Amino acid sequence: MTNDQIAEILSRPLSQELLARDLCRLAYVAKDGTPRNIPIAFAWNGKEAVMCTSKNAPKLASLRRNPAVAITIDTEVHPPKILLVRGTVELDEVDGIPEEYLEMNGSYGMTAEQRVEWEAEIRSLYDGMVRIVMTPTWAKLIDFETTLPSAVEELVQQRAERQQQSGDSVPSDEQGTSKS
Repeated sequence: MTNDQIAEILSRPLSQELLARDLCRLAYVAKDGTPRNIPIAFAWNGKEAVMCTSKNAPKLASLRRNPAVAITIDTEVHPPKILLVRGTVELDEVDGIPEEYLEMNGSYGMTAEQRVEWEAEIRSLYDGMVRIVMTPTWAKLIDFETTLPSAVEELVQQRAERQQQSGDSVPSDEQGTSKS
């Protein structure tokens, strides 16, 4: 997939809406060679997904060994809206709390007082963090209206071919009767 194709997918309004969310699921290969898929807060900076973690997080050794990752950002409604992004990560250890970490936790339902308490707790806990910066190498947006998972797209194409071969261009309902 070219950078232009990735940029086109990620610039779509629905992609931008999903990229504005606070949580994604990060998939990576763990130290023992087994897959991991974890929820993690993230911020989209226009070209990269930035996630932050503690300097002692076990996932860092895995990401150093194998920087290939995937993230999923989706909704909880029907039909679901899903953004799948694959890429590679670079790890950036920083002193203090990265600004992205404070931004990525901005849409949680906190009162102003809770936000002040949360930020004070974060600043007292971490002397630094590691920014996990993912550069996309592949992307797919699925909305189940204009785009489908590739396996479902294949089934739709096969059904169309069967209908064309049989001359049946009228869709059938669940009982197999023709709809008019």
